[in-house]
Amino acid sequence: METETDPRWLNDQEQRAWRTHLDVNKLLMYQLEKDLQPFGLTNNDYEILVNLSESEAQRMRMSDLAAATLQSKSRLSHQITRMENAGLVRREHCESDRRGLYAVLTDLGSETMQKVAPHHVESVRRHFIDLLPPGELEALRESLAPVANHLRARRGRG
Repeated sequence: METETDPRWLNDQEQRAWRTHLDVNKLLMYQLEKDLQPFGLTNNDYEILVNLSESEAQRMRMSDLAAATLQSKSRLSHQITRMENAGLVRREHCESDRRGLYAVLTDLGSETMQKVAPHHVESVRRHFIDLLPPGELEALRESLAPVANHLRARRGRG
């Protein structure tokens, strides 16, 4: 007899779907990172550059950038230090909050984004988008949207 504390084990179909998702996620992220290596970037670097390049004045508060990239403030600080040493970003003090800091995209960071983005998009196409029939892309998005929405809502609570 099952109780509320008993795990709801995955059936065969659920197990296959879950394992396929894990495999695709790991393998795709590995491949995308491998394709960024010739530019001296990691997936985390690229995500930070994208966030900054798409932000007003190409800058974000460090706390907002940490939230956007799902990194702890400590981890992001180390990441930004590394990227600062490479000349891709710089830190600026926040005038309205003396303790606050901004991460700001430098000219080199912007040039790097312009150079790398076409290669990254091609990698995403080659290893993901072009492998799925166009109708399946929308179906995949619709299938994953409830999971993303659920996790975003939980993140907002925690």
